Amino acid sequence: MNDKTIPLKCLPLGKKAKVKLLISDGIIRRRMLDLGLIPDTIVEAVQKSPSGDPTAYYIRGAVMALRSEEADKILVEMT
Repeated sequence: MNDKTIPLKCLPLGKKAKVKLLISDGIIRRRMLDLGLIPDTIVEAVQKSPSGDPTAYYIRGAVMALRSEEADKILVEMT
């Protein structure tokens, strides 16, 4: 990956990025794919919970909350 690739959990609020790679496997990987997190999907970090985890992301027309351990396994490229 290049130097613009970061884990999704590091995406600043209000910023958009493009999914590049899922590094999870098993049930978690299946859930991510079912949510539409496939390569080249645009994701935007929209809000953090008061405790800081989970974070809400705008993905394919819907807002979804992902915990940091899930978002850490999704590599994105800043747009």
